[in-house]
Formats: sequence, C-alpha cells, structure tokens
Amino acid sequence: MTVLTLPQAAEALPPVTTSAAWRGDRLAETGEWIYRLSDEQVAELETLGTRFVESDPDLRIVQASDYPLVACAEAVAEWGRDVDYGRGFVLVRGLRTHLYSDPLSAAIYYILGLHMGDPIRQNEMGDVIDHVYATSDKMMDDPTARSSKVRDQLVYHSDSSDIVALMCLRPAKEGGLSCLVSGAEIYNEILRRRPDLAPLLLEPFHWDWRRQDPEAPSDTYTSPIVSMVDGVFSMYAGSLYILTAQEYPAVPQLTADQIEVLRLFDEITYEPGMAIEMDFRPGDIQWLSNYAALHARTIFHDFPEPQRRRHLLRLWLSRDSGRPVVPGFGKNGVVQVRAAPRDGRAEHPEARFDIRTSAVPRLIS
Repeated sequence: MTVLTLPQAAEALPPVTTSAAWRGDRLAETGEWIYRLSDEQVAELETLGTRFVESDPDLRIVQASDYPLVACAEAVAEWGRDVDYGRGFVLVRGLRTHLYSDPLSAAIYYILGLHMGDPIRQNEMGDVIDHVYATSDKMMDDPTARSSKVRDQLVYHSDSSDIVALMCLRPAKEGGLSCLVSGAEIYNEILRRRPDLAPLLLEPFHWDWRRQDPEAPSDTYTSPIVSMVDGVFSMYAGSLYILTAQEYPAVPQLTADQIEVLRLFDEITYEPGMAIEMDFRPGDIQWLSNYAALHARTIFHDFPEPQRRRHLLRLWLSRDSGRPVVPGFGKNGVVQVRAAPRDGRAEHPEARFDIRTSAVPRLIS
C-alpha cells in the first residue's frame, strides 16, 4: 500500500482524472445519474418488502441473503460500480410509494440497503434507520440544532459512513433540493489555484463530534480531509465541524494556512456550476459515496399537516468495496455496527429494531 505522505504531497500532488471529478452544470445535462426501475423490478421489490413487513425481522441481524434479488440483482451491482468507481452517486426512481404504507417503503429501502452494504447505527440510541423530518424551527446557527430535524439550509459536508442513502417518502411544499458536489473537483481546483496549500488537506483536523451527536462519547475526533492511498482519492469534508471544534479548550488552534485552505475549499464548493441539484420525488432513492461527493440541502417550507411534511429516510452503510484509505479516515473509526451498541454497552431504552416503529420519525428537536 502506497500512502501519499505530507512531504511527498508538498513536492507534487497528482490531480484526479477519473469520472469522480465532475462539474454539476455539465452532469445535470446528461441525466446519466438517474436509474429508472422497470415494472418487473418494482414488482419484485414490492413482493419482498411485503414479506419483510409481515415477517418483522430484527433489523440488527437480518441479512441480504434472507431477501435475495433476481430482477434487481444487476441493477444493484451497477449502482455499486457507480458509487465506488464512477461519479460517486446514483438516483434510483420508479417506486410507487404513494401506494405503500411507510413501513412497506422502509422495508423495500432497507432490503436494498442490505444489498448495497451493511447498515450502521446513526446515533447513541441505536437507530439504523434515521429520519430527515423537521420537528423544530431552529436555524443552524443555533448550536443545539440537529441538521436532520430543521428546515434550514445545510452546508456541504460528509456523513459518517461509506455510503449515505436517502429515500424520499414525501417532498417539501417548497425547496429542500438535494445538492451534491464532487470532492475530487474541489481538490483539483485547489491544486490549480493554490498548490502550496493543497498538501494541508492531508493533515489531520479535529472535528466536532458533540455538535453532530449530543450523546457522543467524546467532544471531537480527528481525520484528514483528503486520503491518497495507491492513487485512490477520498475526501471527508465539512468545515463547519472543524471550526466549531475550535471552541473546545483541548483542541489546537488552526494555523493561518489551515484557515486559508478551508476558506478556499468553501469558496470553490459554492461557485456556480460546481454542484448538481436534484428535486426529490416520492420513492426516489439516492445512493452516495461519502468518499466521492459532499452533500447539502436548500432551505425548505413544509405543509402544515404533520403527515404531509417533508420526510426522508436515511441509511448509513458500511461497504466493503476494497477502497483503501489512510488509518482513521473520516468517522469510520468511531461509528457503531448495527449488531451491538458501542463497547458492549446495554441497548438504549429507546432503541428500535423493527420496521414498523423504525418507519416513524422520532419527535425530538
């Protein structure tokens, strides 16, 4: 394994020339990132999902082999290739969620998730299916705001898994666009404009863990923004949590150059044409590699009725794709597997591991 170290990077960092480096304005013109399910594939997923709801398996231990795919098998393999080695994401369209109960939609989604990777726990309560559903009018400048529980816009960031997946049950009345930007293209632009600063992206930064999860066992964790191993580029980013980590006394203060490279990173990220925006429709599923693209969301306005509010299901997946990354990269070193809570702790009293209750959002702010 060849790991690109900081001294080597200072001499010559290579640009990324694969399909993972893309501009949103060009990609949006193609539609190649949308996969439309066939009638046969939809029928298979509806049959399997119905059996899943009726069988009510424990979400901690159910396996993909319990719900084998035939009509969808090659499609799942294609999505995996796109996520691992291509542009880094795919949008799957065609499920008839307007005809399903939420547990049936969640069951279909979870089955596909099992075939795309292994679900991991998303919080200290142990949820393996989480919800993007606004229960608060807080804005993101409130340190107590949870990004998945508010209507405010979200800045570009990476999540805590190999793959983050979103399924749209109901879109917003207005807004709430999903925005993606290529990490490799941001890196390439930094390399073009400030090659002297680019190597700093390979250094470890402190990230605010407490702000991401109030029940986290530590205030921070560390990770570089860029990993370069055997020529494979990976990114873990989101300057918000690097900057808020500075509030903890034990965290070293950022240098002037580190602040400058973070500023440049954000400047490039938000330049016109860099990102692609998509308006989720009911039944849409987005599979996204956290190593390849950063994601954000525009502000949105909800319907007043709780049952009509914008509601997305979220999965975090661990995926054994053989992708090499530097040790301790991203948040993979601190996430929890689905089979058991962290460090042998007892299950949280509010833990939910059946599909019916997991399909209902927690009413917390």
